Amino acid sequence: MGNNTYPPYFNLTMFVNIGTYRCPTFVLCLLLYALIVLANFLIIVVISREKTLHGPMYFFIMCLSINSLYGSAGFFFRFLRDLLYDTHLISRSACFTQTYVIYSYASYELTLLGIMAYDRYVAVCQPLHYHNKMTSKLVSKLVTFAWIYLAFSVGTCVYLASRLPLCGNKIPKVFCANWPIAKLSCISTVINNLVGMLVSTTTVFLPLAFVLYTYARIFLICRKRSSEFKAKVIQSCLPHIITFVNYSITVFCDVALSRIDLENLNPFLAVILSLEFVVIPPILNPLVYGLKLPEIRKLILKMLSGPKPDKQTKSHK
Repeated sequence: MGNNTYPPYFNLTMFVNIGTYRCPTFVLCLLLYALIVLANFLIIVVISREKTLHGPMYFFIMCLSINSLYGSAGFFFRFLRDLLYDTHLISRSACFTQTYVIYSYASYELTLLGIMAYDRYVAVCQPLHYHNKMTSKLVSKLVTFAWIYLAFSVGTCVYLASRLPLCGNKIPKVFCANWPIAKLSCISTVINNLVGMLVSTTTVFLPLAFVLYTYARIFLICRKRSSEFKAKVIQSCLPHIITFVNYSITVFCDVALSRIDLENLNPFLAVILSLEFVVIPPILNPLVYGLKLPEIRKLILKMLSGPKPDKQTKSHK
């Protein structure tokens, strides 16, 4: 096949001409990325340093923050560079690398939310068996297996896309993605579609269904219990529910964008909806868990306020 079927560069066509607003937009996005890094890093440091937070739920929250740093780095490093240039060409290898990072980030996020739903289900519905079931060994196995499976499944999808001969190089997004690349194929993509459906079922639809099932069970349990019990459950589960609903909406927006003709959509609206997927969850997750969970909130405020002077030292002076 000719070299034109395997273009060395892809052109990200969703970037709009913002003219004199280019530098302010770059600074704003850089500050946003700095906030994402700072907020998630703060959650990781607080949970890793405080022994009282070395439980399953907080370990999962820390994994969410690590995943947010991973996914946002895969997007922002390239996006910030593209804001400063008129051309938005990305090399073939860099494009498929970014596709892998963003898709593995997205899949792992949803799988983690599914695992966290099981943790909340056991804590609420089987509290006497919680410590026997949610052992550190089981938690480590669940997190490790999820990452290994997703690394392999997402890697397979990206590899199949990289083998397709293409009849163009224009990707209507601000970052590289698997489906827009597959649509450029000169040949049938039946195998890619089948593998993609299988991976989507195991990494998206099954976790979504499992989260809905666990919260349905939790809701049925709460109906028969006291108001005090309901309040404790809401305090414990609300951050996870907010994160789950937010992430589901952003995933839906990204999937919808990949299936419609973006040329008929307002370019600024298309960019905003596309950015939701890789920007909102990494910034919202640490804010939700940092503000809603009192254990984390107290330790963050304590860390930011600095160490208090020792009373004996103060009186001696």
